[in-house]
Amino acid sequence: MSVVRTTFLQCPSISHFSTPSSSTNPVPVKFTVSCCLVASPAAVVNVNVDKKPSERNEVRLGLPSKGRMATDTLDLLKDCQLSVRQSNPRQYVAEIPQISNLEVWFQRPKDVVRKLVSGDLDLGIVGLDIVQEYGQVRNGNDDLIIVHDSLDYGDCRLSLAIPKYGIFENINSLKELAQMPQWTPERPLRVATGFTYLGPKFMKENGLNYVTFSTADGALEAAPAMGIADAIVDLVSSGTTLRENNLKEIEGGVILESQAVLVASRKSLMQRKGVLDITHEMLERLEAHLRAGGQFTVTANMRGSSAEEVADRVLSQPSLSGLQGPTVSPVFSKRNGSVAADYYAIVICVPKQALYKSVKQLRMIGGSGVLVSPLTYIFDEETPRWRQLLSNLGL
Repeated sequence: MSVVRTTFLQCPSISHFSTPSSSTNPVPVKFTVSCCLVASPAAVVNVNVDKKPSERNEVRLGLPSKGRMATDTLDLLKDCQLSVRQSNPRQYVAEIPQISNLEVWFQRPKDVVRKLVSGDLDLGIVGLDIVQEYGQVRNGNDDLIIVHDSLDYGDCRLSLAIPKYGIFENINSLKELAQMPQWTPERPLRVATGFTYLGPKFMKENGLNYVTFSTADGALEAAPAMGIADAIVDLVSSGTTLRENNLKEIEGGVILESQAVLVASRKSLMQRKGVLDITHEMLERLEAHLRAGGQFTVTANMRGSSAEEVADRVLSQPSLSGLQGPTVSPVFSKRNGSVAADYYAIVICVPKQALYKSVKQLRMIGGSGVLVSPLTYIFDEETPRWRQLLSNLGL
């Protein structure tokens, strides 16, 4: 259970955004200070929370506990035949029946990463932005390994945004922002953000020397209009919320492109029994499902003199090559007491955007009885990601 203490401090108001009559009045500024983690026996039922990481035998997978990321993660796992079973929605622990000895723990995304680093979790699915903000880069080690870097949901970008009005009206790039004469040691650029590692790191790397950061959560878009910040660093998806609050992104202001990733503890992969095998199975299931996304199987019958002749006709059309080429099989029928193969069955995989064009080309070269069905999984040879993981581990 995370214990949070809230402290109110009296700070002088900022004269740039206040009237002279209020320049001496104190303004309450709210700071949220995260304290130590305290285990609560009532937080989880039927789970021994007092076990040290080195003493437990089960493998632990951390998942987001709330929001769109949580819903999309559960949907992806279900599509991979990995249904998360939670006996009580108030519990923070669940299981995936298809994988033995695997516990699922629902946590805030940043806590998933922190507990991967501490060894309380072995695997996790979170956004790349959270890994970079709270993970190995910030802690000066490489204990976390990104096993799959593109799970195809949770797409967003961590971006710097400034007002469209006032002194920023004609500022359209990071370079122009850095060159504004307004920023001095006495009057730095004030940035509101929840990303207190990535934000300052980005500013320093891009030559913005006079910058101060205030920690904030929630609706950051209101901070410039309220006069408590000049700019914000926040996650952006469509950009609609920025535009509706008269804010804009600028050229060179994207800090990080992010989406959901599968991440693992290097120490767990190397030292905890079962983690590497479970990671392999999860990676194979994820890869097979994601590889099949948007792919369709097209089957048709075609008259021909031989499998080679039919294959030559199929390959003459650019949309009919499939993943590695068409599968051509004889279709046997019995006529006048003898078995003969006058027709051949063609099976190819085509992407959704080329589906109709492929069907037309099949018909054009003599295909008939065309059947189309979506692909659910494509299991191939060991994926490059698995080979890369083993290489990273020195295996």
